Amino acid sequence: MKKFMNLHLSNKRKAAIFSSFALLLLAGSFSFFSTKDSRSFQNFAKDFFVSELTANTLNMHYTVATPSSFGIDSYESVLPFYSKEDKEASLQEIVTSLERLYSLDDSKLNEQDAYTYRLLVPYLENEKTGISLYYYSAPLSPSSGMQSQLPILLAEYAFRNKRDVDDYLALLDQTDTYFEGIAQYLKEQSAEGLFMPDYSVDKVIEQCDTIMDESSLSQGTHFLNTTFEERLDSLLSSGIISEEEKQYYISQNNRLLTTVMLPAYQKLGDELILLRGSGKNENGLYYYPGGREYYKYILRSHTASYRDIDSIKALLFQDFNDNFDSMYGLLQSKPSILTAQETSSVSFRFEEPSDMLKSLQQMMQEDFPALSEASQGGELPICTIKSISKNLEEYSSPAFYLTPPLDDIRENVIYINQKNNDGGVELYTTLAHEGYPGHLYQTVYSQLYFNKTDVNPIRSLLSYSGYAEGWAMYVELMAYDYAKALMKDTNPGAEGLYESYKLDRQIQLCLYSLLDIAIHYEGANYKQVHKILSTIGISNVATTRAIYEYIVEEPGTYLKYYLGYLEVLELKKEAQRLWGNDYSEYRFHKFYLENGPADFTNLKLQLEKNKDTKKS
Repeated sequence: MKKFMNLHLSNKRKAAIFSSFALLLLAGSFSFFSTKDSRSFQNFAKDFFVSELTANTLNMHYTVATPSSFGIDSYESVLPFYSKEDKEASLQEIVTSLERLYSLDDSKLNEQDAYTYRLLVPYLENEKTGISLYYYSAPLSPSSGMQSQLPILLAEYAFRNKRDVDDYLALLDQTDTYFEGIAQYLKEQSAEGLFMPDYSVDKVIEQCDTIMDESSLSQGTHFLNTTFEERLDSLLSSGIISEEEKQYYISQNNRLLTTVMLPAYQKLGDELILLRGSGKNENGLYYYPGGREYYKYILRSHTASYRDIDSIKALLFQDFNDNFDSMYGLLQSKPSILTAQETSSVSFRFEEPSDMLKSLQQMMQEDFPALSEASQGGELPICTIKSISKNLEEYSSPAFYLTPPLDDIRENVIYINQKNNDGGVELYTTLAHEGYPGHLYQTVYSQLYFNKTDVNPIRSLLSYSGYAEGWAMYVELMAYDYAKALMKDTNPGAEGLYESYKLDRQIQLCLYSLLDIAIHYEGANYKQVHKILSTIGISNVATTRAIYEYIVEEPGTYLKYYLGYLEVLELKKEAQRLWGNDYSEYRFHKFYLENGPADFTNLKLQLEKNKDTKKS
């Protein structure tokens, strides 16, 4: 509601305002007075946003570039701390937040706030469940734990001003207490009988020894040395810091890396050695006392799907059978595909990642809204492609995209893991997943749209991995069709080959998703999983063991990709049913981008609510 800033109104303007006010009263709506819930919700959203960001400077820096623009005028540079006290405080904050939300009537909120309200309530209810099962989480998971994530986040920590550099150094100085908190959590987790199995412990210990390499740190060649200097050079060239200040900052960074961060990693590794052998379960969550309940929390949290387990399994089984039949039919009609595997990557039309991204942007134009539609005439994003440090190659995915801050979305980075990069059509589809029309495009378009429509920033704090990864999986598979079109004239035989790659990817991810449920919810052990995999030709013990251990260590991860993808397809079917002849790929994609991130239940409700809205 706008404040009345100019009190010197003419008589005519006063009369017009009074008449409009009277008409509202005569209409019997009394909407002028029904603003209490709206104000309460907006105050809650602002308080929640500021509280969440100021509790973790690392998260805040990656969420907003200019904190003061979001009402954060002062803050301390802090990393979160794992403790029972913080857990209880977090639980109480969620309980209090839900009480405030329950007291509101969402029918009295404007359309955007009402939608945000409907997203917040089930989201916080699920988080309440997660916190109540505090000791089931794995902060040092071998594939996604903070021991491997923290160095990447520090290496990409943007320096826009001196305060950013000071904050960065302050965070470095806290890595010892941060890891001490994690170590204490792990001791308590062990006492609860919930500590990770030895095969996971061994992987994390190796990472602690490798990631913070003492030799490269002493020589100043570690990526946390070199990336720090590169970011300082940018501030120097902009006149923000002097050469003297640059050298001071470099000396401080070198000191903290060798005297705080390196010892922190070494001590963490030592703590893990002492805890090794205390894990009581080498299998899935099923074998922990509250494991199935925690798994249901994980599914909701990771996939953004609120389906029950039986419904999820039915969806997966149907998809598996459909794709298996399609693969069988394809190989029957084109048996030469089986002998064409070796020449696929060298024959692809593009080799350079930058050329692949340009191609993807061209191929997607017809069916996806342009970023310029949501940009309000502002600058469009740029994308930098970087290779991940060799220190992290063993522990990182083939590629990943770092989400930019809400208020500075121009600079975007995609990391490529050269160790796991085969090039060719596989890199092309990976870049579709991470770049266009995947994460980069989705993130930038949604934020541009949010900026244009003044969406409450609290929405950015709600993490719906299934929404984001489901979309990225959806467009990754679409990119195989783009690749077929690119090769149609120069290599017509590639069509069948690329279709087999696409089907193989779907069959594999669907199978792993089903195994995820079998391991964590139904109690399948390694021998049973090995037997299942052997029936489809995956019988190497090292391979099946690696698959099993990854799923044990990362519950719900395959499902956030593949169930997320299937939920996108289900939403698409619903859009086709509701819109009939007015349906188009463009309209559906636009709807998806402008109504998320969200859980799929609320997306479906939004679809039904806006079924009569014509394509813009």
